[in-house]
Amino acid sequence: MGKVISFSNQKGGVGKTTTCVNMAAYLAVGGKRVLLVDLDPQGNATTGLGFAKGSLKKSVYSVIIDEEDAKDNILPTEVEGLDILPSVINLAGAEVELVYKKSREKMLKNALEKVRGEYDYILIDSPPSLGLLTINALTAADSVIIPIQSEYYALEGLSQLMNTITLVRQRLNKSLKVEGVVLTMYDGRSNISKSIAADIRKFFSKKLYEIVIPRNIRLAEAPSNGKPILLHDPKCMGARAYKALTEEFLKKSEGKGE
Repeated sequence: MGKVISFSNQKGGVGKTTTCVNMAAYLAVGGKRVLLVDLDPQGNATTGLGFAKGSLKKSVYSVIIDEEDAKDNILPTEVEGLDILPSVINLAGAEVELVYKKSREKMLKNALEKVRGEYDYILIDSPPSLGLLTINALTAADSVIIPIQSEYYALEGLSQLMNTITLVRQRLNKSLKVEGVVLTMYDGRSNISKSIAADIRKFFSKKLYEIVIPRNIRLAEAPSNGKPILLHDPKCMGARAYKALTEEFLKKSEGKGE
């Protein structure tokens, strides 16, 4: 059975989608079978993998709202071994529509159970909020990866996310755990970045990955070209960082780090 991981942080602009997309791509080129679920109505993971969400007929919306089979809405990507359950514009209204669904917190979990055996990893790109879509992601997941930007407001609101994770664990998904925390947009020349990194390390202890993701122009360019960084510029600093992060993740997830 594939491991399901939600990438979550209710604060936008922290590199959540970039981390989800690029870890998914590096897992796939490393020989893993990977499904990326784009649960963010902004659809950045979908466009970042080369799909125009305005023209798609297959989507995660059809799965959680229209209750279509997930396998009928999954699309292959340019990266061999990486599939996507894409986002579409209609997903923006899903928060309201889910309110009227029976077992509304478990719609995604129930849908993914049918395809879980076909993948080694299912990565969910959650929206930057703590609404029903994110609750669905956390209920479906085995664990959470939290990307945090190395800037002043990084820890602001993080306690709210941790409280939400605790509530989901108590009421909907008792096995949910924090897989790890990724420090993103790091500037090693900045004293503020170093100070925030130290604070985050104190807060999360061993959950913080050693590999940090630097600010990198090539990483910022890649989504506009509809490609993960390994296809856009595999030799750049950002690509090397995400490759190393994925290797660290695998070592902890499949080795001694459980």
